[in-house]
Amino acid sequence: MLSVDGISKTIGERTLIRSASFHVRAGDCIGLVGPNGTGKTTLLRLLMGEVGADSGTMARSRTTRIGYLPQQWSPIEGKSVLAHALDVNRQLQALREELRDLEAELRRGTEPTHAEQLAYRQCRLLEELERLGGYDLEARGRKILAGLGFKSEWLERPVSTLSGGWLMRLELARLLLEEPDLLLLDEPTNHLDLESLLWLESFLLNTRSAVILISHDRAFLNRLVGRVFELEQGLFAEYSGNYDAYVKEKALRRETLLAAKRNQDGQVRQIERFIARNRYRKDRARQVQSRIKTLDRMDQIELAETAATVRFQFPEPVRSGRRVLELEAVDKAYGDYPVYTGVSLVVERGDRIALLGPNGAGKSTLLKVLAGVEAIDRGRRCLGSSVQLGYYAQHQWEQLDSSKTVLEEAQGVAGDLTRSQVRGLLGAFLFRGDEVEKPVAVLSGGEKARLTLVKLLMARPNLLLLDEPTNHLDIASREVLENALLEFAGTLCFISHDREFINAIATKILVIEAGQLHLLPGNYDDFERLWRARVFAAEALPDSAGSPVARSEQGSGPDASGRRGEQVRKRVEAQRRNDLYRLKQPQAQRLRQVEADLAAVHARLDQLSARLADPATYSGGEDIKQLQLDYRQCRLEAERLSRAWEEVSLALEELEQQYFCSSG
Repeated sequence: MLSVDGISKTIGERTLIRSASFHVRAGDCIGLVGPNGTGKTTLLRLLMGEVGADSGTMARSRTTRIGYLPQQWSPIEGKSVLAHALDVNRQLQALREELRDLEAELRRGTEPTHAEQLAYRQCRLLEELERLGGYDLEARGRKILAGLGFKSEWLERPVSTLSGGWLMRLELARLLLEEPDLLLLDEPTNHLDLESLLWLESFLLNTRSAVILISHDRAFLNRLVGRVFELEQGLFAEYSGNYDAYVKEKALRRETLLAAKRNQDGQVRQIERFIARNRYRKDRARQVQSRIKTLDRMDQIELAETAATVRFQFPEPVRSGRRVLELEAVDKAYGDYPVYTGVSLVVERGDRIALLGPNGAGKSTLLKVLAGVEAIDRGRRCLGSSVQLGYYAQHQWEQLDSSKTVLEEAQGVAGDLTRSQVRGLLGAFLFRGDEVEKPVAVLSGGEKARLTLVKLLMARPNLLLLDEPTNHLDIASREVLENALLEFAGTLCFISHDREFINAIATKILVIEAGQLHLLPGNYDDFERLWRARVFAAEALPDSAGSPVARSEQGSGPDASGRRGEQVRKRVEAQRRNDLYRLKQPQAQRLRQVEADLAAVHARLDQLSARLADPATYSGGEDIKQLQLDYRQCRLEAERLSRAWEEVSLALEELEQQYFCSSG
């Protein structure tokens, strides 16, 4: 389908791509990865023919059609959403126009022989229309638009009324409907919510098009791709398998390459020493020249530089009260449109809650209400004691001062942190060395997002509310943010469509559905299992009239359906018990450990108490002060363990309550 041989591209003094060679075959799904700014988008534009290569060749079949989704796109004025989505095939449009002309000519009437010729031509055109999928084009277009989040009432809106994110969804819909032979997708998930992302994932798994996609969503790459192309510091490399396989293989290749480079460096040193010792000896002139030529012919092994691992610790926030934030019977509406009616929520210290729900469900609105950015219409919002709130909204990085450097902008919120500590924290977020002196004005979107996030953490909030913090971040930056949030000692509520990120961070999932809140324990994988079991069970239960409504069982007779419904219920209940047992295990194990420690401390306390109560202790030359100090420390340890036992017991109790409430 497409063959690339030795292409290179330099922009200014920077070589983005050096001698890249690869083949793209029909049905391939390829992930293109690498840090931001390494030339991934440039490679896609080279494949499209939008820019020319400095050297190398590309070959493709004349009939190969390529579709390209850029990161930014300007809409065509004067068309509706549906009309633009359907405008995908020039051949199809020309065929429709010819059919309209033929029909008009047939209606006007003509002599029989000519009419017969027109009818024959019309028949051939109708066959071609069917072959090109013209009859179901609109139906497929509507289905794709719905999958990407467009409501039916939006389809007749002018394209010019859409925001940037929706414009990109529309262009993606048009490309998917066109079904070119090769799809080039530059970060297609950036403007999608989780529901639309899952739909796109399913569509791409079943498309006939070959796909090359740039994405920083690791779960998306793992699910879709069978090959990975990597661009790093101008070097191109190809790997088999998904993203996780690429990470493992890259580490193995680097170890092998490091060993080869060490051997080569040793050979070079030996040759150079021989040349230096014998350069001026006439009897060794031939050997010296031979070794000089060997050095000239030697292919130097190149290694992409790896950033040093930065160990960091963010300033410890003040400890908040147990109840961090509470909503009670809250109403929120925009005009006549109610978003929430009578919802309640309690966020407790240490919670790490991911907000999930379809596009338009009100996730960002809820986060704004929690942050106090949006006023509520009715009800109560209560902030807990000693709570210091930090809120990150999408595009908040636009508020950065473009006249300052990265370091100056960070120092504005550094408080008592030293300059070296600020540099260390910036280094943890990939602003290393001289990069801290870069003006904010020249930073990319991802760099600005990173700077905003590190400023937020340096301000030492103990409650973080984050709206899509991973947008505009490449994979390395997302992993840095993950590590920072895993070390964060406070409470966290966040919105993200990155499933790997949610799995790494979340301990609870807040599902927002039809204006209602459902709090579930666990991470994204737990949510998928629990929520699907809940929905499946609800579909399998009898309706209010008592008749079975299990969708997969309808038409099989009431007795058989009832038995199958009972089997489904038992299976789901068993799955629930297993899931609850698995979720409770870490807490139960900790409770057993705390109880064992508490028993040991009480035994020690009894011993010390008995010694202090024994008159012989005071006449036997024992160190009474040390004995009293040991007793006080033991008492404090017993109190600490008692509090820990109470916290773990309550956590277990709440876990069971939340679980059974959500599944009931």
